[in-house]
Amino acid sequence: KDNFWEMGDTGPCGPCSEIHIDLRDEEEIKAIPGKDLVNKDHPQVIEIWNLVFIQYNRKADGSLENLPERHIDTGMGFERLSMVLQGKKSNYESDIFTPMIDFVEKETGFKYTNSYDPNAKTDIAFRVLVDHIRAVAFTIADGEMPGNTGAGYVIRRILRRAVRYYYSFLNRKEPLLYKMVDILADYFSDIFPELSLQKEFITEVIKEEEKSFLSTLESGLKRMDNIKPENGIISGKDVFELYDTYGFPIDLTRLVAAEKGWKIDEAGFEIALQEQKTRSREDAKIQRGDWINLKPESEIEFVGYDFNTVENTFVVKYRQVNQKDKNVYQIVLQKTPFYPEGGGQVGDTGILMFGDESIRVENTIKENDLIIHIVSKLPENIEGYVTAIIDSKRRRLIENNHTATHLLQAALKKVLGDHIQQRGSLVNEKYLRFDFSHFKKLSDEEIAKVEEIVNAKIRENISRKEDRSIEIEKAKQSGAMMLFGEKYGEKVRMITFDDNYSIELCGGCHVSTTGNIGFFKIISETGVAAGVRRIEALTSIEAENYIKRQLEELNEIRSFFKNPQNVSKNVYSLLMENKELKKSLDKLKIEQASGLKDKLKNDLEQINGINVIRAIVPLDDSKAVKTLAYNLEEEIGNIVIAFAFVSNERPQLMLAVSKSLTEKGVNAGTIIREIAKEIKGGGGGQPFFATAGGKDVTGLQKALDKLNDVINN
Repeated sequence: KDNFWEMGDTGPCGPCSEIHIDLRDEEEIKAIPGKDLVNKDHPQVIEIWNLVFIQYNRKADGSLENLPERHIDTGMGFERLSMVLQGKKSNYESDIFTPMIDFVEKETGFKYTNSYDPNAKTDIAFRVLVDHIRAVAFTIADGEMPGNTGAGYVIRRILRRAVRYYYSFLNRKEPLLYKMVDILADYFSDIFPELSLQKEFITEVIKEEEKSFLSTLESGLKRMDNIKPENGIISGKDVFELYDTYGFPIDLTRLVAAEKGWKIDEAGFEIALQEQKTRSREDAKIQRGDWINLKPESEIEFVGYDFNTVENTFVVKYRQVNQKDKNVYQIVLQKTPFYPEGGGQVGDTGILMFGDESIRVENTIKENDLIIHIVSKLPENIEGYVTAIIDSKRRRLIENNHTATHLLQAALKKVLGDHIQQRGSLVNEKYLRFDFSHFKKLSDEEIAKVEEIVNAKIRENISRKEDRSIEIEKAKQSGAMMLFGEKYGEKVRMITFDDNYSIELCGGCHVSTTGNIGFFKIISETGVAAGVRRIEALTSIEAENYIKRQLEELNEIRSFFKNPQNVSKNVYSLLMENKELKKSLDKLKIEQASGLKDKLKNDLEQINGINVIRAIVPLDDSKAVKTLAYNLEEEIGNIVIAFAFVSNERPQLMLAVSKSLTEKGVNAGTIIREIAKEIKGGGGGQPFFATAGGKDVTGLQKALDKLNDVINN
């Protein structure tokens, strides 16, 4: 028969040849011909290849038109082909999956039985794990990271689905998936070396994701157990709570609900989700006026790589924009030296001269290929010629930081490895910020080595090599670094500082020689997300000022010690001395508390047959107060001890209850919440011990007096 394949209502399509294979035995084939089971979901009559002859385009009206170019789209099922060649009955019996299945058996103690019964949850969990880890690991190797939006959220959803399966059906409460990356990397080392090269990084990212979700998974599942669906449907509000509070993707909630025989209100969830998004957008709401076109046919030209000033340009269009009750104007020039914000680099500032009238440009952005200059007012004669002048001093500082960012990335690769990939950046006139993929905190030695390499390249005074319009394939062949997920045209701009050091595709502004940067200094290295680190650094005058401030602080500290040569040794000695003094002070406080013990025992009273000691104690250390309470409780028994004291100028309460009383229902946490009202505070704890803090010191005695009423009730 004729087969025809198309991706949807519109788009490329064409006739196709499906190739199926019948894996049944001869008796089954005689009973029912294979052709009668094609595309009938029979597990042993399966499609392994599809050849699509792409020659048409399906238009919106349903008609077909010939494509200018034709090709064959071949789609072969790798797993199915392996299964057939190895004589197996399912994909999961082939050697693509068996090493991982064997590993999961060893780790969990459960056995895989190859059952496809929908109630065989253990076997389903095995298949989910070995399938999902491949998707997650390969995608991270390709440069995508788990996140809350876009493709990143797809990865997170897949990963969390797998975590829930091993948590619920393999009784695994600790991260498991990350341990399988080793097996994948070894298996695919010859055909997908990227997995091996980034093995440690991928492992750490997955491990952190697992740990993060496991911390809320149990609470989320308990919350689901407490949900009471109406007519078997979980409300959209509850589905959103699981999503927002417990990190449950909607497809995971749908899956767990189905296991309980429930459905979910997806429409209600979408309403709740949109309401949240609307609330988030309100503060950033922008009202844009219509563009007023003065020269609509003009072609926009950016000349900022070569010029800081452009004369005799003109306004092509402008409009008014209102944001948070502030009116600004957006101006588009026919020719401009102003660099628009992009690629991590901030937009240029400067002035526009309309004759003798000067208009300050507060920022420059890019929208829909338009370079937009943000100004606070319009000139009197907006149709006149314009001289556009950027703040060249600011631009030079930005160039320093942008080029330093390139030198930094190359240095990180040399020190940490080729798994380093840019995850974000900010380049302005003050400092640079660079986010990159790495699985652990950099050591002081690694930071020092990176700084050493970058500053060496600065001293080499390397000239910038710029290929303003190079074919993308040629750039790739040269080894240029590219941003994952970035869409590049056929022609790109390539910036090189030493063919053997830094080659990147970049549209930003750079120094002509690296010596212009002067000096490079890293001021912080932190983590911003699982598997993503952030470096902040200074260059040029900002770096010099930073070093100057550090030296001033060091000299000030040195002066405290009467200018010793080895100030660090003196500081360390002082810290050790302070530590010993603190120990002695703590000991004295505990001894002071012990001295109070006999006096307090003499003040013992009884309420409803319960021993009670209550007092405002002259101690300001909670540890000493706690020790005093525990010592009294051990000596007397069947007792409630209530202490009030002041620490850091704030009223504090501490309550201890004997175990014999907690077994009768006396609860320290309940009592302290009630009496803490007298100090305008609150607290809590366990049945045998609780604490509270407040604002009103004058209420401490009232809180102790209230103990009578609370115990009597």
